Amino acid sequence: MRLAVAVILFGHGVAHLPGFLVAWQLATLRELPHRTTVLANSVAVGERGIRVVGVLWLIAALAFTACSIGALGRASWWLPVALTAAAFSIVLCILGWPDPRIGAFVNVAISLLLLLARQMGTLP
Repeated sequence: MRLAVAVILFGHGVAHLPGFLVAWQLATLRELPHRTTVLANSVAVGERGIRVVGVLWLIAALAFTACSIGALGRASWWLPVALTAAAFSIVLCILGWPDPRIGAFVNVAISLLLLLARQMGTLP
């Protein structure tokens, strides 16, 4: 179970990288066009603002990756940090809506999986 959770967390962390790469114009993705707006394109934040949002996507990627490593190493901190990262990621999905809508549902699923596994005693 721990290995499966670690793989899911790592994969979800990697899935956050396009948010950073596109915001900083380090990559061009047809599925994720560069925008300088948030909240379903209703609030303009400009290039600087979208770069800040991009850094937030990178922080989420690093948090999920760290939690993946923490889960494998049985670190005491990884579960609460993973739940916090999922909540943070949901906020980012709302900011980027509608492009990351699938990610919002993945965050909910990850949160439910972690809470259920903790409740069943299969995770610390």
